[in-house]
Amino acid sequence: LPFEKDFYEVKHHFPVTFVGHPLIDAIHNQTVISRQDFIKENKLEDKPIIALLPDSRKQEISKMLSVMLSVVDDFEDYQFVIAGAPSQEYAFYLPFLKSKNVHFISNKTYELLNHATAALVTSGTATLETALFKVPEVVCYKGSWASYQIAKRIITLKYISLVNLIMDKEVVTELIQEKCNPKNIRIELQKILDPKHRNEVIANYSSLEEKL
Repeated sequence: LPFEKDFYEVKHHFPVTFVGHPLIDAIHNQTVISRQDFIKENKLEDKPIIALLPDSRKQEISKMLSVMLSVVDDFEDYQFVIAGAPSQEYAFYLPFLKSKNVHFISNKTYELLNHATAALVTSGTATLETALFKVPEVVCYKGSWASYQIAKRIITLKYISLVNLIMDKEVVTELIQEKCNPKNIRIELQKILDPKHRNEVIANYSSLEEKL
């Protein structure tokens, strides 16, 4: 990552060169299918897509999908599509597929992001991938109370998402712990669906890509 250069060079006096992030190549070299084919292949509706990227571990998925899906009924003009982790079986996701407006796709995250209008993303590499696909996102994270209290005392970073860390400012909203609730998710999702705010986020994404 760009800011690691200073860590090695300035703080520890190791001469290093930042040569770019491999995600740039991975995303630019992917095979892109048309929206029409994507919808048909995955039995989706012809509605704008809100992608849900809730991590890959069972405990995280259960916790995050529950709160992410709490706003489905407030966005009837959109379809919510869960990006299933290849490490988890379809049966694990079934309890979350109760609404006709919620769909599931496994192991096709890049294809999903390529056609998504917005995304709710649990912190991690996925926040950076989503940004490089130019998809406005809200970062959502809830850990156990004890783990969060310990981490808060050890880690002094201003942000948890790679997007904000690299840009050193709040490009995407981070809803952490008690802030990660249905009301706030609804408000922030409405913001990134608004054209004016979307354009601002996407402009920042272009600057992010240049840094990488």
